[in-house]
Amino acid sequence: MNPFKEFKPTSWAIDNRITVFILTVIITLAGLSVYNSIPKEQFPEVVVPTFFVTTVYPGTSPADMENLVTKPLEKQLGTLSGVKKMTSNSQQDFANVVVEFGTEVSVAAAKQKVKDAVDKARTNLPKDLPQ
Repeated sequence: MNPFKEFKPTSWAIDNRITVFILTVIITLAGLSVYNSIPKEQFPEVVVPTFFVTTVYPGTSPADMENLVTKPLEKQLGTLSGVKKMTSNSQQDFANVVVEFGTEVSVAAAKQKVKDAVDKARTNLPKDLPQ
């Protein structure tokens, strides 16, 4: 009785080295053939709908800019469907909100959604904010 257990697929592969080699070559050639037949582009056009909402409010501190401008914009833009990522930055006299949509959303639809959300947020923004 053999004290070692034998793993049959491995033993078969060792005993039939030439068969395994030929199968490996056939699979490699089939893979290369399929790879060459797949349509490819060197520089495919990938459009990620990303929009920048930039606001300038002279004479405003970063904290006021965030509370008066950035948060109302974020609140409205956060309700949009298809938003993948949203980041904001508030500085002295300046606020920037970046809205990135998923690639399944068309650029035109995303642009219209952002415009509508900014228009809705205008009611919560300071009245003396420049257009």
